[in-house]
Amino acid sequence: MKTSLEGVDQPFSAPAIREVAAGRILSWLRAGWDDVRANPIPSLAYGLLFGIGGDLILLASLGRPHLFTAALSGFFLIAPLLAIGLYELSRQHAAGVHPTFIESLRAFRSNGRSIALFGLLLGLVALGWERASSIGFGLLGGITGVNVKQFVTQAISSGDNTVFLILWFVLGGMLALVTYAFSIVSAPLILDRDANLVTATTTSIRAFAANTLTLLIWGATIVALTLLGFATLLFGLVVIMPILGHASWHAYRDLVE
Repeated sequence: MKTSLEGVDQPFSAPAIREVAAGRILSWLRAGWDDVRANPIPSLAYGLLFGIGGDLILLASLGRPHLFTAALSGFFLIAPLLAIGLYELSRQHAAGVHPTFIESLRAFRSNGRSIALFGLLLGLVALGWERASSIGFGLLGGITGVNVKQFVTQAISSGDNTVFLILWFVLGGMLALVTYAFSIVSAPLILDRDANLVTATTTSIRAFAANTLTLLIWGATIVALTLLGFATLLFGLVVIMPILGHASWHAYRDLVE
């Protein structure tokens, strides 16, 4: 008899973890670029969705500083979930198949329960950070910039907000690190091996623990390239996000036996 928690706690053998040198990061990026070249239309279609969606979210929040920061950080939080279609393209390419964009969307129905639970987990983290940011920014009192640029200028120029800004960045960094640790290989593992949520997230944490330096450098690379995409009003993400998505699949294949 199936229980209501089947998607969470069904038996699954935890895979072994490899130790990977930081030098492999360049190989992941090269493999990601090769996947984009092998599947240009569907890959760039995902990139276009990232760019347009990100622009709409950020433009809608420019007049609300706490929403802008939450949207920016939320983009990083939910990216592993949104990249599942790119993982599927890489997986099929390795098998000699070149699916269309529509065909790659079927990946979201594969092990859909665990994917939905993973998405819910990331959504709760993003919502919690948005609420915390809203409360924290509200406590600033006199800092009421009309837009993000004005808000940042006032917040930095006012010495009264130094402690808040430090705490905000520290807490945000800790949350981002924890989220990164449990999501590095979670989505690819759910897609590739029908893993349940608990196995996927614990495997991801084990991968991070065994490859901390390599994955910190990889995380910094992802952030740097993504911010480069943001600097072009997200249009650079049309190419950057597919490369990173495909590269993340190859990182998973290196990290998990």
